[in-house]
Amino acid sequence: MIIPYPLLQVILIPIIFAFISIFLGNTGRKLGWIASGVLIYTSLIMIKIGMDLWSGTNYYYEEYYWSSVLFNIKFGFLADGLSLPIALIMNIICTACALYSIHYIEHRIEEIYGEKRKGMYTVYFSTYLLFTAGLIGISLSTNLAQMYVFTELALITSYIMLDLYGYIDRHRIAMMYFIWNHIGAAMFLIGIALAYIGTGSFEVFALRTLNSNPLGIWVCFFILIGWLVKMAVFGFHVWLPWVHGEHPMAPIIAIVVGLANYVIVRLLYGELFSLFKIFAMPLFILAIITIIYGAFLTLAQDDIKRLYACSTISQTAYSMLGIATLTIMGVVGGIFYFISHILGKSVLLSVAATIMSQTGIRDMKKLGGLARKMPLTATLCILGSMVLSAFPPLSGFQGEWIIFVGVFKEASYPIGLTVALVAVFATFLSAIYTFWPVIRVFFGPLPSELENVKEAPLTMTLPLFVLMFISFILGIYPESIVALISPVIKSMIP
Repeated sequence: MIIPYPLLQVILIPIIFAFISIFLGNTGRKLGWIASGVLIYTSLIMIKIGMDLWSGTNYYYEEYYWSSVLFNIKFGFLADGLSLPIALIMNIICTACALYSIHYIEHRIEEIYGEKRKGMYTVYFSTYLLFTAGLIGISLSTNLAQMYVFTELALITSYIMLDLYGYIDRHRIAMMYFIWNHIGAAMFLIGIALAYIGTGSFEVFALRTLNSNPLGIWVCFFILIGWLVKMAVFGFHVWLPWVHGEHPMAPIIAIVVGLANYVIVRLLYGELFSLFKIFAMPLFILAIITIIYGAFLTLAQDDIKRLYACSTISQTAYSMLGIATLTIMGVVGGIFYFISHILGKSVLLSVAATIMSQTGIRDMKKLGGLARKMPLTATLCILGSMVLSAFPPLSGFQGEWIIFVGVFKEASYPIGLTVALVAVFATFLSAIYTFWPVIRVFFGPLPSELENVKEAPLTMTLPLFVLMFISFILGIYPESIVALISPVIKSMIP
């Protein structure tokens, strides 16, 4: 079966339906089913592409002309063994979260605006589709200007969702998010502008010519700093706990944070390798500082949503640790771990939102014993914690294993080896801060005010079990992803 313009479809169809939904304003939460159907369709297209890649096709590439007047700009989409797995998993997560949102966003709209504001469903789901298009556009883009446009699309739409549907002090925190991430985007844009000056092109693959150009080091620096801000590494992390803690759909923000690892691999490791090596050891040390700091920051939290938000700081840095080794195993492990992390973290942040919607409480000191009232939610929390704690047979174990093979392979005595050993120690902290909320929230005595709490609807729990099933498959058969990623990473080394 031949699908016409498959990569353009996975970007364009969500955008088209986002604008169509404007004229369906009276359908209320039924728009959630439409949005979910659109994302299921685009996921199926990418699964078909993935099957072709697995069968021996090297890549899918589509090219279109954007402008031929001033800059002769082409824009293109590339689905290879690196970009396709990431785009597919992100799209599946966004599909699951769209289904989850059908009931969950109803709770938020009624709480903020009242029952009769059906137009707010239109705003939410149309914005949500545009956000998803932005995410997939970043991963598939072959043009730096195009990648920047999709980055801004994801930023603006997630800002709107936070400002209109967030929790406490959502307007101030939305502005904080907007400013911090625009700083990151501005650094990225400076890097793009310098790259165009040095190459006369916005094409990603043109970056390789800058390895022998003195301007290349500044291109590498600004692109790296821009995405480190978005990754919320130590020093740039201030915005993340607030935003993840108050965003109505925090899982999709966690995806943006981790996606920075892909962009760094695609642009800097893949195209500016000889210059990126200069930053490898500082990134290696920064990663371990971020892992340790994020772990202790997480342990200090009593707010369940903020706890999982802070853990994103620590967990995302594992991918950066692998990438900073510059080894094939380390980089493959970093990408694999990013995929695994967003699966587990999407479940845990959704569990936190479920608890808040069902109990009205987010302080873990006021919770306990909910496993007997919400057994499905408790099971999801345990499974998500197993992913982040790297318990087999789920995908987190394989991700950390591959990363640490790369880390110890490259660890040079004494600094590298010391950092590697500290990173291993940090994995025990991960187990503590991920299972600690499980015990506090779901076990022990049930407070009397929670006697009437009910399990969340199946539309909120079943999509999350699908994500855990995918994590299980990747855990027992990591080759399904690694066999696609590894050849691309190997081909990047000059």
